[in-house]
Amino acid sequence: MTTPQILILAILTATMALFLWARFRHDIVALMALMACVLAGLVPAAEAFAGFGHPAVITVACVLILSQGLQNTGAVDWLARSVLPAEAGRLTSMAALMGLGALLSGFMNNVGAMALLMPVAVQLSDRLELTPGQVLMPLAFGTILGGMTTLIGTPPNLIVSGFRAEAGLGHFAMFDFAPVGVAVALTGIAFVALVGWYLVPARKASGAEGFETGAYVTEVRVPEKSKAIGLTLRRFEAEIEDSEAQIVGLVRNEVRMTAPHGGRRIREGDILVLEADVETLAKALSAFGIKLEEQGASSEAEESPDAKAAKDETSASKAEDPENEHSKRDEDIVLRELAVLPGSSIVGRSASDLRLRTRYGLNLLAVSREGRLPKARLRTLKLKSGDLLLMQGPAEVMADFINDTGCVPLGERELRIPDTRMAMVAGAIMLGSVGIVTAGLLPAAAAFTLGVIASMLLRTVPPRQIYTAIDWPVIVLLAALIPVAGAMQATGAADMLARFLVETIAQGNAIAALAVVLVVTMFLSDVMNNAATAAVLCPIAIGIAAALGVNPDSFLMAVAIGASCAFLTPIGHQNNTLILGPGGFGFGDYWKLGLPLEVIVVAVSIPLLLIVWPL
Repeated sequence: MTTPQILILAILTATMALFLWARFRHDIVALMALMACVLAGLVPAAEAFAGFGHPAVITVACVLILSQGLQNTGAVDWLARSVLPAEAGRLTSMAALMGLGALLSGFMNNVGAMALLMPVAVQLSDRLELTPGQVLMPLAFGTILGGMTTLIGTPPNLIVSGFRAEAGLGHFAMFDFAPVGVAVALTGIAFVALVGWYLVPARKASGAEGFETGAYVTEVRVPEKSKAIGLTLRRFEAEIEDSEAQIVGLVRNEVRMTAPHGGRRIREGDILVLEADVETLAKALSAFGIKLEEQGASSEAEESPDAKAAKDETSASKAEDPENEHSKRDEDIVLRELAVLPGSSIVGRSASDLRLRTRYGLNLLAVSREGRLPKARLRTLKLKSGDLLLMQGPAEVMADFINDTGCVPLGERELRIPDTRMAMVAGAIMLGSVGIVTAGLLPAAAAFTLGVIASMLLRTVPPRQIYTAIDWPVIVLLAALIPVAGAMQATGAADMLARFLVETIAQGNAIAALAVVLVVTMFLSDVMNNAATAAVLCPIAIGIAAALGVNPDSFLMAVAIGASCAFLTPIGHQNNTLILGPGGFGFGDYWKLGLPLEVIVVAVSIPLLLIVWPL
């Protein structure tokens, strides 16, 4: 083993360990690996960032933008209305929902497809008398399965195609993945719709009625000569910190303010609306000479969202508070359950960091994480992808917050009424781009770049949304790992690992080697990013095929399928992470359905690979 081989394997091992540790974001880890290769002399410094111009990276960015156009215009909502049955049994409804998710994922960002269909899945679970998780997990798996059916369905397919081109075999065509991918997807959907959903743990819903905060919303009036008079709301909250209370509203001069600014000073006669455990709160308030008003206390755990909204409406004042930019008529105040998307701008930040009250005028009432309530204080709790948030505030402001942060509203979101003309334009742009690639008129990167230009000119994606539509962590991850994978090939480390797998595990048998590649790829994609998995395994797959003297296409396709089949953990795919909170799932809940599904994928795909891509 040469020194460059030892260095690249050490860097690769450390990179995979950091992926598994999950302490840093995947794109940061990928950049660290790239810089380590540059410092070790494995990647020339002048070529370190060549990955940002790689066709796969450009294509992924363009597909994300075109997906945004389908969302903006309501084209996906129209399709959902047309395809999903309004009245049907569990089998038909589940199959239709998973089928739609798989279809959308074949041509748009599968995380976007999942986010659009999540509210539909939650509503469907109520009609089918199932827990939300029993519908959300099948939907997540359906969108993952659908991604393996086309070239643009998921980033690993584009990476595989790029490595094939670099090996001198040319790119895969748009639908080269379909013969095996569609068969595997249909088989998987049929299994889950028929019997698989029974294997999903029936966790209690983490909706507004399932948060079980154990806290009360109560109103207290500030009496004359109270020590609280003159204190800012922020200081007052700090003084009663032991009660873990938060001020969710203020009534002054018959004007009700939601999420008042922390710098506002308390006056005599103010009514503070507090969320806290009443018993501990009473002790904390006694120091200020403030007593609880019994008529103001109402159990949050016992009240439904509709009841609380009705209560807000009946106590509303139609006057506006000139001092508070967030003051709204209470008929506009709503409760929303929001799921935090992977890559959302609020991940890793707390309510205090986000300045929810001062910037948005919103209250964070509760957080559910993996079906449980975190022990940290709400104001300081660092949010994670998959968290479920119970938010309160004005409807318009809530909508702005959702758009700004990339959260997904559950249950409250109705399908948008699409702009038919614009939806047709967005659909035509996507189909036109796909058609150009399929006909071989232009490479994928160029064809979808033309689609992006058309989207901007025809306003299906406003120019200001172009850059926000791109999932930049994914782009950086791909661009950084492509040179690292090139270093594996250049140093001969990929060939060395390939020979080890062929001689030690597969014993020189090509079919056994194919199965090993598929299973190893599936395992790695369950514990690290699927795009990273594809970038690491492609050079090894090509090396195995060369060592055995067989067709590399079957091995590359095995990598593509394996990288798209992350069903065992919530961290293997973003869609799995997204359903953690809404489904009330824990880390160990996924394998119960995921393991049999992965066994089915292996059983179906190996024979098909040998038929469609013979060795």
